[in-house]
Amino acid sequence: MAQIWPGDAYPLGAHFDGAGTNFAVFAEAAEQVELCLFDGPAEAAETKETRIVLPEVDAFVWHAYLPGVMPGQRYGYRVHGPYEPAKGARCNPAKLLLDPYAQAIEGQVDWDQACFGYDFGEPWTRNELDSAPHTMRSIVVSPYFDWGDDRPPRTPYHETVIYEAHVKGLTERHPDIPAELRGTYAAIGHPAIIEHLKGLGVTALELMPVHQFVHDDFLVKRDLRNYWGYNTIGFFAPHNEYASGGGRGEQVLEFKAMVKALHEAGIEVILDVVYNHTAEGNHLGPTLSFRGLDNASYYRLVDDDPRYYMDTTGTGNSLLMRSPHVLQLIMDSLRYWVTEMHVDGFRFDLAATLARELHDVDRLAAFFDLVQQDPVVSQVKLIAEPWDIGEGGYQVGNFPPLWTEWNGKYRDTVRDYWRGEPDSLPEFASRLTGSSDLYADDGRKPLASINFVTCHDGFSLHDLVSYDVKHNEANGEGNRDGSDDNRSWNCGFEGPTNDLEILALRERQKRNLLATLFLSQGVPMLSHGDELGRTQGGNNNAYCQDNELAWVNWDGLRDNFPLLDFVQRLSKLRREHHVFRRRRFFQGRDGNRASALPDLVWFTPGGREMGEQDWEAGYNKSMYVFLNGDAISEPDRRGARIQDASFLLLFNAHDGDLRFGLPTARYGGMWTKVLDTADPMLAEAESPVVKSGEQILVEARSVQVLRRV
Repeated sequence: MAQIWPGDAYPLGAHFDGAGTNFAVFAEAAEQVELCLFDGPAEAAETKETRIVLPEVDAFVWHAYLPGVMPGQRYGYRVHGPYEPAKGARCNPAKLLLDPYAQAIEGQVDWDQACFGYDFGEPWTRNELDSAPHTMRSIVVSPYFDWGDDRPPRTPYHETVIYEAHVKGLTERHPDIPAELRGTYAAIGHPAIIEHLKGLGVTALELMPVHQFVHDDFLVKRDLRNYWGYNTIGFFAPHNEYASGGGRGEQVLEFKAMVKALHEAGIEVILDVVYNHTAEGNHLGPTLSFRGLDNASYYRLVDDDPRYYMDTTGTGNSLLMRSPHVLQLIMDSLRYWVTEMHVDGFRFDLAATLARELHDVDRLAAFFDLVQQDPVVSQVKLIAEPWDIGEGGYQVGNFPPLWTEWNGKYRDTVRDYWRGEPDSLPEFASRLTGSSDLYADDGRKPLASINFVTCHDGFSLHDLVSYDVKHNEANGEGNRDGSDDNRSWNCGFEGPTNDLEILALRERQKRNLLATLFLSQGVPMLSHGDELGRTQGGNNNAYCQDNELAWVNWDGLRDNFPLLDFVQRLSKLRREHHVFRRRRFFQGRDGNRASALPDLVWFTPGGREMGEQDWEAGYNKSMYVFLNGDAISEPDRRGARIQDASFLLLFNAHDGDLRFGLPTARYGGMWTKVLDTADPMLAEAESPVVKSGEQILVEARSVQVLRRV
C-alpha cells in the first residue's frame, strides 16, 4: 500500500467514506494484528494476499485508514499472540479470520484441516497450516443505497399477523418467480410472494436466520446442509447464498431492495437472530473469527478448565454475555440492521442464553438493560424464544415488559385440547384469552403472547394431524434427533392414507387449530406453507434438509385452495373485529360501563354459565364463550371508544356431535353463523338466524363462530 494512515478506533469494522476505508478490530489478546487484503475471490486457485501490520491500538482496538481502498475489497485478519488452550488463549496467525463487523462475507468453509487451530486427533497441539485458501473472506461494502421515501410500517402489535418463513424454502419452488431468482432475497420481494402474503393478511414477515452462517462439517460429510441457518458467523452480513447476484457484496443491496419492496406493501421485516453462540463450536471446532481474535473475551469458558466451552445452547459454545465487547457487538449489530438495513424487529433464538451473565437466567441481565435504554433498538419489535437447554432455561412469561414471547405453552395447550387430552379445558381457555397468568402480573398485555401452533421447529400443520411420532430418518441420525414431545394425533392412521374419513378429519383438525390461532387474543404467527398443506413427511427436525422435503410446494396450491381460502377468511374476520385483537385483558365484567354485560362470559354447552365444577371436570372438552363487543375498555388511536360486534365462540373437541344451547336474550336475541370448521365453505349470507335460547348443532371436533345481529 502506498499510504497507511492511523485511522480511528471507532466505529469497529470496515467503513468506506468515499475516499478510502477505515479498518478497526477488537483483539485484547493480540500482540500484533495484520490486515490481509486479497485481489481475487475466495474460490480462486491463486489470489494475491497483501499483509499490513495495523500500526495503532487504542483500548485493545487495532486500526488503520487506507486511502483508495474501495467497496468490494476482500479482506481478513491474522492475529499474533499466545496460543495456550489451557489458559483460554487460541491466537494463531496461520488462520485467516473474518472481521466480526464485516457487512458482507464471501465464500464458504471447505473444512480442510487448515481451518482448525489444532492437528486432527490432537486437540491441544497448534496447527500451522494456512487457512486462507479454505475459508471465507470479509468484504468492504458501500453504504450508499437509494431508499427513496421508505418508512417502517410500524404496525401495532394488536394489528399484527406474523408469517414465519425461510428465504429459500418459501420461494425455491414458486412457479411464478423466475428460476434465477428463486431462493433469494429478490424472490421474497417478488410481487408473487407479496401478493400471497397480503392475501393472508400478513403484516410482518419473520425470516429465519439471514445472518451469514456456516454449513456444519458433519452435515457436509453426509451431503446435507444447515438449512435453517442457526449457525451464525457474521452478525452484520446478509447470508451470501441468498443473493441472486454474484460478486462483491451484492447481497447487501439485494437485501435492502427486498425490505423496501415489503415496506411498500405495508409488510414489516422481522429477523430471527442467533446472538447466543457462533459457528465455531466447541474446543474441536474451527478457527474462523472470534476464537482467533480473542477467545476468552468472546466465549464462556469452563472456569476450572478454560480449554473447554460452557454450552447452554446445545451447539458447542455460548457467547460471554458479561463481556462489554460482546454486548457492544450485539447492540451494534441490532442498531445496524435497524438503521442501515431498515428491518422492523427481531426474534431472538434461545433468548434465555442472552440473560445468562454467569450461570443463572437473570431477567435484569446487562443485555436487557442495554436494550431498554437504547433509543433505536427499544423501539422495534422484540420477540424472545424464552428458553434454552441450560438449567432453569424455560422462561416463558418471565421476560421484561418491553418484550413479547413465543408462547410455547400456547402451542402445547392448543395441541392438547384438539387431540382430546383430558383436563386441558381450563388452560385452553386461558391461552385463548391472552395468557393473563403469564403476562398480566408484570404489566404486560395480551400482545406479549406470540401465539403459534406450529413453527419451523417441529411438525408442519399437516404433519401435526397426520403423524403420532417423528420420522427423521433422512437426517442420518437414527431418528434420535428432534423432539419426542409432539402432542400430535394422526387421526387414526400414521402418515399418508387414501381413507376419505381420515383425510376429512385431518382437514377439519387443521381448520380447528387455525381457527383457534386467529381467534385467540395475542399475536398470531403462521408457519410458512401451513396454509397450503405443506408436509415434511413426518420429519419434525428438518434443520438439515435443504431440498424438496422442507421447501414449500406451490404445485399443491390447487388441491389446498379450500384451506388457503379458509385462512384468508379467518384473517379477514380477525382484522375486521377488534374483539379478537384486544389490547387489554378481559376483566370478566363490564370494562367501560358502556354495556350492562361483562366483557366475556363462559358457558357450558347447555347454555349455563360455567362454574367451578365445570372447569374441574377432566372429561369436559366443550364450552363456549361470549365476547362482548360493547364492553371493550381501550380507546382507539384517536381516543374514541371502540364499538364492535359481539360473538359466541363454540368449541367442541369431543368425538361426537353436541347441541349447544344459546344464552338468554340478555346476551342478544339473534345470532348468525359466520364460521364453521365442519363446513369450511359456509357463507354468512346463507346462514340462518338463530334466536337466543335455541339449540344449535356443533359437529364433533369443530369450532363455530356466531355473530350477534
